[in-house]
Amino acid sequence: MKINQLKVGVILSYISMGVSTTISIVYTPIMLRLLGQSEYGLYQLVFSVVSYLGLLSFGFGSAYMRFYARYKVQDDQEGITRLNGMFMAVFTGIAILVILAGSILVNNVQLIFEQSLTSGEIQTARILMILMVFNVAVTFPASVFDSIVTSQEQYFFQRLVNLLRSVLNPFLCLPLLIMGFGSISMVLVTTFLTLASFGINMWFCFKKLHIRFAFGHFDGSLFKEIGVFSFYIFLNQIIDQVNWSVDKFILGMITGTVGVAIYSLAAQINTYYLNFSTSISTVFIPRVNHIVAESNDNQVLSQIFTKVGRVQFVLLALIIEGYVFLGRSFMTIWGGAGYEVSYYVGLWLMIPVTIPLIQNLGVEIQRAKNMHKFRSIVFMLIAVANVCISIPLCKTYGPVGCAIGTAAALLLGNGLIMNWYYQAKVGLDIRHFWWEIIKFIPALIIPAIAGYFIMRYAMIHSYGTLVLWGMIFGGIYAISMWFVGLNAYEKALFSGPIKKIVGRIKR
Repeated sequence: MKINQLKVGVILSYISMGVSTTISIVYTPIMLRLLGQSEYGLYQLVFSVVSYLGLLSFGFGSAYMRFYARYKVQDDQEGITRLNGMFMAVFTGIAILVILAGSILVNNVQLIFEQSLTSGEIQTARILMILMVFNVAVTFPASVFDSIVTSQEQYFFQRLVNLLRSVLNPFLCLPLLIMGFGSISMVLVTTFLTLASFGINMWFCFKKLHIRFAFGHFDGSLFKEIGVFSFYIFLNQIIDQVNWSVDKFILGMITGTVGVAIYSLAAQINTYYLNFSTSISTVFIPRVNHIVAESNDNQVLSQIFTKVGRVQFVLLALIIEGYVFLGRSFMTIWGGAGYEVSYYVGLWLMIPVTIPLIQNLGVEIQRAKNMHKFRSIVFMLIAVANVCISIPLCKTYGPVGCAIGTAAALLLGNGLIMNWYYQAKVGLDIRHFWWEIIKFIPALIIPAIAGYFIMRYAMIHSYGTLVLWGMIFGGIYAISMWFVGLNAYEKALFSGPIKKIVGRIKR
C-alpha cells in the first residue's frame, strides 16, 4: 500500500500542479486587471513583509519527520504520542508569538512604508497585514497535522486536499474581486481555506489515522535535541526568506509598488517552477528518514538521489527550455502592458535555481543525517552578500538587478559549495549524479534548435497561437527525450500510468 501511496502521491501532485497552474494562469491576468498594477504590488509588498513571521517556527516543522522515523523504527508508539504532543504545544505557543509580533508590525505600518506608499495605500496595507498575520498564526498548529499525514505516507488524501484548495481559491476570489473588494478579499479567501484544510486534516488524523497526543510528559532532553537540530534549519529558513522575499522589500523601498508588481509576476512563475520539483521529492522524505534511521546506507541514498534528480531534470528542462523560447511572448500576453521586463526577471530566477531543484532531495538527506549545519551557515553568509549586491543593482537595473543578485547567490551556494559538501562530507556520489544529468544534453539540442526558430519566426500574439506552438515544442521535446535521453526505468515510469489508463478504457 505504501508503494501505491507513493505513486499515487506523485501522480496526484502533478495533476494538482497542472490544474492549479492552469487555473492560476487564466485567473492571474483577470486578477491583475481588476486590482491594477499598484494594488497588486501593494498586496505582494505586504505579503513579503508578513511572510517573515513564518521564521518564528525556528525550524521545528522540518524536525518532526526525523524524530518520528526514529520512534517508528523502534516501534515506540508511546514515544510518537509524546512527540505529537510536544510539537502541538510548541506550535501553539509559536502561533501566539506570531500574533504578538504581528501586532507590532500592524502598529508600525506607516513607519515601515511611509516613504513609498500613499496614505490610502497605508490604510489598505494595515488591513491586509492584520488578516495575513492571523493566517500565518493558524498555519502553525495546522502544520502539525499536515506533518503527521506526511509521516503516515497518506499522499492520496493530502494531495487531494491541496488540489481542492488550489481549485477553490480563484473561484472564490473572482466574484469578490468583480464586486470591488480588492486585495482584502483575496486574503480573506486564503484564510478561510487555511481554516477549512486545518479542520479536514484534524478530522482525518483523529478519525482515520487514530493519532494520539500526550501533553503531560514533556521530555526536556528530547526538546533540547530537537532544538539543536532545528536551529540550523531555522537559519536556512532565514536564508530562503531573504533570497526569495528581500528583493520585493528592496524594490518597495527604492522603486515603489510598480517595481514590486513586475518582479512578483516573474516570481509567481518561479514558484510554479519550484513546486514542480518538490512534488516528487516530498513523497520520498519518509523513506529517506527511514533508511538513515535503519542503515544509513550511502549507496542506497545515492541511488535514490540520482533517480529522483534525473526525473526532476526531465520535467524541469522542458519548462525552462519552453520559458527561454516562449516565455517572452507568454509574459506579454499574460501580464499585459507594463510587464515585459518580467520575462528577464524570470530568466535570472529560474535558470540558476534549476541546480538545487534537481538536488532538493539532498537537503532532506542532510537533515535525516543531522548534517545540515554546514549548509545553513554557508547560505547565511551568501544571503548577506545577496542583499549587499541586490541594493546597488536595484538602483541601476530595477527588478532585473534584484534578480541578478539572487542568481549569483544561488549559483555560488547551490552550484559550487553544496555539491562539494554532498560529495566530500554527506557521502553522496555527486560525480555519478552529474554524469547521469550530462547524459541528457544530446536530447536537449533538437528542442533548443526548434525553440530558437519558433522564438525568431513564429507570430505569437494570442493564447491560441501560444498554446499551439507550445504543444509543437513540447512534442519535439518529448520525442527527443524518449529516443535520446530516457533510460529503460524512466520510460517505464512515464509510460506505465498511460498504459494502465488505456488498458482500463479497453476493458
